[in-house]
Amino acid sequence: MPNPDDTLLRLIEMLRARGYAFVTPTPATHARVLGQAGRESARTIEDVLGWSRAFDPAILEPALLDTLAAADALEPAAGGLVRSRFRVSSLKGRLYLHSAYPTDAEDSVFFGPDSYRFADLIEAELACMMPRSGAAIVDIGTGSGVGAIVAAGMAEGARVAMTDVNPQALRLARINARAAGVAIRGVEGADLSAIEEPIDVALANPPYIIDDADRTYRSGGGMLGGQVSLDMARMAAARLAPGGRVILYTGSAIVGGEDRLRGALEALAEAQGLSLRYREIDPDVFGEELERPAYAGVDRIAVVAAVLTRP
Repeated sequence: MPNPDDTLLRLIEMLRARGYAFVTPTPATHARVLGQAGRESARTIEDVLGWSRAFDPAILEPALLDTLAAADALEPAAGGLVRSRFRVSSLKGRLYLHSAYPTDAEDSVFFGPDSYRFADLIEAELACMMPRSGAAIVDIGTGSGVGAIVAAGMAEGARVAMTDVNPQALRLARINARAAGVAIRGVEGADLSAIEEPIDVALANPPYIIDDADRTYRSGGGMLGGQVSLDMARMAAARLAPGGRVILYTGSAIVGGEDRLRGALEALAEAQGLSLRYREIDPDVFGEELERPAYAGVDRIAVVAAVLTRP
């Protein structure tokens, strides 16, 4: 029997050879597109592996259909149709496997607009500092592996690791790394105890939304969704080598014009003798979340970049 992971890698290679590309939108946009009249049925591979539409197996070329079946990537859908258990998205010339829409399961592996902005932030920061050969880079809570893969592609000779509490995330991240042709060590766990050496660059794109179901991949915890980001930054900062930095991409709920996450990170930086650069990348995302009672009194949710550096 073929190894399912090897088969999923083969799927990515086949899609790349066919020029496949798909940009994943927010879940709200995804839902709106699926509800548009005249777009109910799947006709293309992008419908199947991008929009997560149920499909008639006859619309796919046999080689792709056989590969999906061999990878155990198909599940039955209503009306005798089938559906892919995975999506494939494109980012900076690479393809990434992640969970099918909707990402309701506890072990969902998320990919979306934040992935693109996170990749841009990493490129901009590493271009300014370019880690030395042998530098230790860790992507904390890697998800589909975007942070680790982008960093590994830029920092030749670096020792790159990616961590996650979700075995399914590490599985797909490893496949994505193989597809990208970069060597990255996967570490399952919620802390950095398995990373022995001081860290030169810590990357983090933690969840920052209040999630009623408290799903790990989506819930940002207390502080209106900012607690996980603060905890991750604190954990990484404590392990920084001299000159090392934490590159944090996250979101912050702004209340009465006040950015409470920024204040908490400023206090962390002062307590640990670090410098902090902080800026808003996007002033207003996931506006639909403000309709929920959990966000009563919140002005907006801003996407922010925080870079903590040890002298």
